[in-house]
Amino acid sequence: MNNETTMRRNLTPPKNNIKLRDFLKLINSVNPKKGIFVLGLLLSLVTSGASLVVPQLTKGLVDTSQLAKIDSKMLIVLLLAFAIQLGFGTIGGFLLRYTGENAVQTLREKLWNHLLKLPVSYFDDHKSGESSSRLVNDTSVIKDLVTSQFPNFITGGIQLIGSMIILFIMDWKMAAIMFSAVPIFVLILLPVGRILSKLGRQLQAATADFNADASEKLSEIRLIKSSNGEEFERTTGGSFIKNIFTLGIKDAKVEAVLQPIMMTAMLGIFVGILGYGAVRVSAGTMTSGELVAFLLYLFNIIAPVTSFATFFSQVQKAMGSTERIQEILNTELEPVNDGETIDVEGSTIRANNISFNYEADHPILTDVSFEAKPNTVIAFAGPSGGGKSTLFSLLERFYEPASGNITVGTHNISNINIGSWRSQIGYVSQDSAVFAGSIRDNLQYGLNKTLTDKQLWHGLQLAYAKQFVKEFPEQLDTQIGERGVKLSGGQKQRIAIARAFLRDPKILMLDEATASLDSESEEKVQHALDKLMIGRTTLVIAHRLSTIVEADQIYFIEHGQVTGHGTHKELIATHELYAQYVNEQMVN
Repeated sequence: MNNETTMRRNLTPPKNNIKLRDFLKLINSVNPKKGIFVLGLLLSLVTSGASLVVPQLTKGLVDTSQLAKIDSKMLIVLLLAFAIQLGFGTIGGFLLRYTGENAVQTLREKLWNHLLKLPVSYFDDHKSGESSSRLVNDTSVIKDLVTSQFPNFITGGIQLIGSMIILFIMDWKMAAIMFSAVPIFVLILLPVGRILSKLGRQLQAATADFNADASEKLSEIRLIKSSNGEEFERTTGGSFIKNIFTLGIKDAKVEAVLQPIMMTAMLGIFVGILGYGAVRVSAGTMTSGELVAFLLYLFNIIAPVTSFATFFSQVQKAMGSTERIQEILNTELEPVNDGETIDVEGSTIRANNISFNYEADHPILTDVSFEAKPNTVIAFAGPSGGGKSTLFSLLERFYEPASGNITVGTHNISNINIGSWRSQIGYVSQDSAVFAGSIRDNLQYGLNKTLTDKQLWHGLQLAYAKQFVKEFPEQLDTQIGERGVKLSGGQKQRIAIARAFLRDPKILMLDEATASLDSESEEKVQHALDKLMIGRTTLVIAHRLSTIVEADQIYFIEHGQVTGHGTHKELIATHELYAQYVNEQMVN
């Protein structure tokens, strides 16, 4: 997707079909602590009740004309009301906040666990930065609504309704005059609220796109610098930032207009009520204390009303976040826990007429068949782009074949428990992945058990990696940086091979594991691989001629089809393109 397309998508947000009940269903699905929430709500009710008592007590104090006549009991009750409002308000607010924080924590854990179990195909279509934005930014929007805006809405709503009732009881004429302004506020808030919610969704989408692009580009910063791509990326990133800025300015303009209108309207009501009340006090139909109480209740109404606009805007943003989170949660997971657990040692692996395509009109593999007997080396050779790596992805069950099947012994691998199947495979690729962290962490990754230092050093020794790790001051605890940037290519490969040794796989898959190494590193890595291959069924995408020559069976794949197979000598004699392929390697 180019930047112009992304900008157009951001300026035209998707139709929001998520309703409030879907949001509540999402929150309820993470089992919020309802008991604590109810307790916090009850304390907030008491707090709001105390806030409704204060103006009545204040009225009595104001109407007392002399200091000596002030009722001490009334003063004590007033102070007690303040204490209740402070104490219960603090505890109730914390409990409501705690419930919200807990619910959002569980939501994030649920979303994170779901993301980890999604099939590889999902990540082919979605940038990692986009998914991380859903995990961090969208859940933060929901968190803000649940932990802050919603509790304020509840307490504010109680104050609003209670104050309205008391105002009508106190003086229905003044209350009627005041609430005649409500239609004006509705006329202002509804259209402005729709505009703010639309801009909010656009800002969320724009921020997610920028986050996705920035994450991708920063992870490849060396490519950018080696290609002198800083200026291009400055322009590209700048367009995302400018888009966010443009939307932010639109949002600021709306809020800049809204705030003065709201404040002016509120001030107008306050002045009107104060003026009318002063006339009533002069006429003797209202006491000064009643006017003060009336104004205090008015403040009890104004404060929640001004926050309701923010609340409803946040609700709309949360609906957008719910929609995007729900899209992820509705994506079908890998069937991780399905299938039987079997031991594949001593079993023959067979691919039976498998076909596969990423896009319907672009086949990658067509009717591919091969056989790998126990403790043999099977090599796949052929031109780049022929489908060899895709074949390995099917074996790892990152994808399922469009037709045909892969079996191990008498079992279709689609019926084997994925965790069990993958635990018996050791995979070493051309650019073996390592994570930021220590060498120790990377060696043990995925083993679900803690190995002793003796076992770790033994694995490193088998992979010809012990010597260079020993030379590091912190040895096993050496931090290797993001994606192992502090190690050379050969060192990373040997760490990956040591990890494969420690994994002790039954099936070994090597995807051009020495292709990008210098001759010295290649020799050491190849020695380690030769040792690793002993006693295991090995499938290798061949790059090195010696691997091809020594393989028990070679399958030549071009344009997604097997055009010949046999031993090295058999293919030299019967397959013209294979012979040419070997001759080119010998010349190089």
